[in-house]
Amino acid sequence: MDKDFYQNIFDLVKVIPSGRVTSYGQIAKYLGAARSSRMVGWAMNLSHSQKEDIPAHRVVNRNGLLTGKMHFETPETMAALLRAEGVVVNGDQIENFKLVFWDPFIELG
Repeated sequence: MDKDFYQNIFDLVKVIPSGRVTSYGQIAKYLGAARSSRMVGWAMNLSHSQKEDIPAHRVVNRNGLLTGKMHFETPETMAALLRAEGVVVNGDQIENFKLVFWDPFIELG
């Protein structure tokens, strides 16, 4: 994937509202690269080294698991950031995942 694809990922993640989450796969689908969810995950990992404020903590796996937590300062940081936004996290699982799920197809068209 090229630099533009990563920038498109970053731009999309920036519009996920506070207190909402989406999945790697949903971002990939929205960007027309349905089979590229791992690339979205890699981009979220890279986002920590970017100067821009990218809320990577709002991107989880398709089941609501915090699979990217190891890429934050500590393994607890991702859950703490989500909790600070009102998302209920139990262990590594988002509770009421369907209620807080942000779907760019619905929200952005």
